[in-house]
Amino acid sequence: MDTTSAAPTGRAADAVVAALEARIASGDLVDSEPLPAERDLMKEFGASRTVIREAISALNTRGLIESRPRFRPIVRKPGYDAVLQAAGKVVPHLLTQDGGIRNLYDSRVFLERALVREAAVAATRDDIAALRAALVANEAAIPDSLAFYRTDTAFHGTLYAMRGNPIYPAIHEGYTNWLAPHWEKMLRSPERNHANYLAHKAIFDAILERDPDAADAALRRHLTAAWDYVSVTFDLE
Repeated sequence: MDTTSAAPTGRAADAVVAALEARIASGDLVDSEPLPAERDLMKEFGASRTVIREAISALNTRGLIESRPRFRPIVRKPGYDAVLQAAGKVVPHLLTQDGGIRNLYDSRVFLERALVREAAVAATRDDIAALRAALVANEAAIPDSLAFYRTDTAFHGTLYAMRGNPIYPAIHEGYTNWLAPHWEKMLRSPERNHANYLAHKAIFDAILERDPDAADAALRRHLTAAWDYVSVTFDLE
């Protein structure tokens, strides 16, 4: 039985967190490998099970480990995806606030407008090839709404990946995960999928023509129409 008072327990857990965080950052605890067993950590740090579990919970909140029921936690080396994963534990609560979903969506529109403008100016041959492949996959998926949703996400994800900056794909993954509970429930049909495909094609064509204004306009039309559709479906403001 743990008889340690709350404050000392917290300070002891903080020390364990700091030590494990340093070992994760250095690679001593290997990314994607299990964290040492609780009993081993208790022995190593001379700490109670309560302290170790409190430390593990803190590491999970920071995105430095991935907890799984009935399995040892998995180490996640710090990266932009870890930052977004940690933020992702809070964002769903923010989305329940008035205007929360719209605010998040508007931030996505703002960023993607910048991305398509940059793509129209600076996309490489490989970037264009990747975007074309994503568009082809999107068209092929029109009859299958589940596959279309995946290829829709992949098309937008290609825009985030073009700059070679790891922050942008991590942000895209965040948007996808945070908005998915709303978007996945939308009524879909091949006709609706085809309209979205044509919107993607208009974005691609403008980028191919090296026309940032046209790319921006096509992106805004597409995401405005998407918002209008989902806001009616879920009675969002």
